[in-house]
This record gives sequence, C-alpha cells and structure tokens, in this order.
Amino acid sequence: MKWRLRFSLGCILLFCGTSLQAAGSGGINAPEVRDRPYLILVSIDGFRWDYQGLYDTPAMDRIAAAGVRADAMLPVFPTLTFPNHYSIATGLFPAHHGLIGNRFPSKDRQKFYSLYERETVQDGSWYGGEPIWVAAERAGLVTAAFYFVGTEAPVDGVPMTYWKAYDDSIPGSRRVEQALDWLAMDEAHRPHLITLYFEDVDRATHKYAPGSPQSRRSIERVDGYLAELLDGIAALPVADEVYLILVSDHGQTRVREDPPFIIERVVNLDGVLSVDHGAISFLYLPESDRDRAIEIRDAINGSWQHGRAMLRGEAPAEWHLTETAGFADLIVQPDPGYTVFSSPKNAGHSSKGDHGWAPEFEDMRGIFLASGPRLPNGVRISPISVTDVYPLMMEILSLPISGPLDGNPQRLPALLQAP
Repeated sequence: MKWRLRFSLGCILLFCGTSLQAAGSGGINAPEVRDRPYLILVSIDGFRWDYQGLYDTPAMDRIAAAGVRADAMLPVFPTLTFPNHYSIATGLFPAHHGLIGNRFPSKDRQKFYSLYERETVQDGSWYGGEPIWVAAERAGLVTAAFYFVGTEAPVDGVPMTYWKAYDDSIPGSRRVEQALDWLAMDEAHRPHLITLYFEDVDRATHKYAPGSPQSRRSIERVDGYLAELLDGIAALPVADEVYLILVSDHGQTRVREDPPFIIERVVNLDGVLSVDHGAISFLYLPESDRDRAIEIRDAINGSWQHGRAMLRGEAPAEWHLTETAGFADLIVQPDPGYTVFSSPKNAGHSSKGDHGWAPEFEDMRGIFLASGPRLPNGVRISPISVTDVYPLMMEILSLPISGPLDGNPQRLPALLQAP
C-alpha cells in the first residue's frame, strides 16, 4: 500500500482565482480544442507483467483485443510507486523529474519528501518536468484525476481542474462511476484527460504475497472495475472518441523467509540518514563523506552474500543516478527476494510480497495496454519503458512536447493510424 494518508474526499474545482485561470484551463475547454479526443489513464499499482496470462482477466483481455498490448513495461530505478508513476506522467527518468523515491531528503537535506505527508505530496515544488495534465491544462483542456502521483499538487503553478485527495477507503467502483460522470458532462466542461488509480493488487500482494488467494481475488476485483469502465464508456455518446491506456508502475515478487540483512549489525550508522524500503536501502552521509561511504560499503559487502552496497557512481549507468538529482551516497540493493534494513526496528515492517529490487529483475516489470480510435486491434509489441508512454499520450491529445524527454518519441506514437 502506498498512499496511507486519508485526505478529505471531494471533487475540487481549482479555478477560484484569476492567476489559476491564467495557468490552466480555468475549468472550461477552450473552443478551439473541444474537438480533441478523450484519454483515460488507468494505473493498477503492482500489477506484474505476467498476471494477465496467469489469472482470469476478461476485461483486460477485451482491451488487448481492441488495441495494443506490450509484452511488459520496464520500470525505472528505483522500482517504487512514486518515481515510476511520475515517469509515466512526464516521460522522464527520476533524475530529471526530481521524484527519486517514495521518501527522500531534498538535495540540501533541509526538507524531506514523504508519500505519507500531505504537505509534501501537495507541494508542487517537488515535481519537475511537465506532466501530461499540466500540458493539457496549458493547452486549454480540462483535466480530472481520481488519484495519480502528482495530481494533488499544482506542478509549475498549474493545477488540475478536478482532483481528489487520496483516500484509500473509496471503493474502485465509486472511482469508475466518477470517471464516467466526468465523461458525461457537457462539452465545455468535460475533461479530455482523466486518471484513475487502483491500489488493490499492490496491497494484497504486499500483505499476502503474489500468487496467494487474496492476491488473485484482488486481480479479479480490479478487472471487474475495468469491466464497469468499459461498459460505461460504451454507453456514452463520446464512446468513439475515447482512448484508454492501462499501466502499472512495477511488478511484485515473493519475499524470502530468510532473515533480513541489518546494516547496523556490521557498521556504525551514527550521523547517517537511512531510508529503508525493504527491497532496497538508501544511505545519506553528512557532507557526502566519500571515505566513510567506502568504509560502510566495504563493511556491508564483506559481511553479506545476498546483495551489495554500491556508491552512487558505481550503480549501473542505466539507473541514471546522479548527485545533482539528490540520489543517496550509498545504495544497498539485495538480490531478488532478499531484504535489507538499516536497523532491527525497521525490519518489523517487512512484507510477504514486495518490489524495489533492481529494475532488471523480471518480476519488477509492469503492464501496458491501450485502445482507442486510431490504435490497431489485437497488436502485441515487445517491452517498452515507462518513459515511452508520455509521447503517446501527448500525440493522442495533439499536445507538443516542449521540454526534455527520456522516452522514445516514436516507439508508441508510430502505432497510431492516420485520423
């Protein structure tokens, strides 16, 4: 489970001031863009790449038959919820969009971002890049979110028209109902971009492990939400103008029953800021003391057979870890299934299923499916990156990519047929 805060529910229209109206759509679609299609971006947290083939998912199969399905979607490092969701939304690596973890200190170590803190989640200064909803709002398109990382904050001063503060007690069916209500609005106010998020699968697999009866039931339950969404769209007058993109941020794997590696048992961590995730641990040293970092690295690696500690600069180049982005001085990465914690007190929070291991580990892969008017039917493609989704979304909504991009600009847009 990712967002544990229970914020107030409500659809919030953010066009109560002139400055906000100038920054976005102001809650009304500009006349010149009202003929553009509608896009629903759905995320199923923790839905592993192979679940669709292992379990009964008739609604997902409908989407695949009517559109495009990737063999898998490759996550970015770290394989955590917030960095990967925001990479989907921006087409950028965490090093370039700034959301380098679920929890992490600012580069000057004076502030701390946490998915559990409402103040940081809703503070737009933490979020870089131009997420799809900001680009849409700037183009005069109304947007709406029933949860997605970054949608609660005015990024670069631009808020979404409608958004929900995260509350995990709201059932999936209610979220789908709201999305359909948005699509049924009049043309002037109808959102052209809608996001939906379901945490059921991630929560069940954390608590009970992948493959458990509870995990299977959560997959079937979310597929039921998708069926409600598909049937609801089909009944709307705009059905032929709707695109649906279905993604997950990462996969999951079973946690081994071996005791976790406890860093404090082999090295002194006094003065070191540690951020544990179970499947990975980040160590931040005072003033980035390289000599001490090497000492800690060597002590860990000399005592541990099921993982390794590495200096930031020793990490694989494809992880894109940079000092300027604020990544930790030391990354402590277990082998798949094994866990690590800085202290015994943190080890009590371990799960039966988890993610956070190296993005190269196959079980960390997620899903990508898409359907819509200009997409071909029943096409299967090779794995893509989470950063490749953004160019497709921008092309669907006829939005120009004006800033940096780490995703492949042609990989998915090339699938679109001529209007």
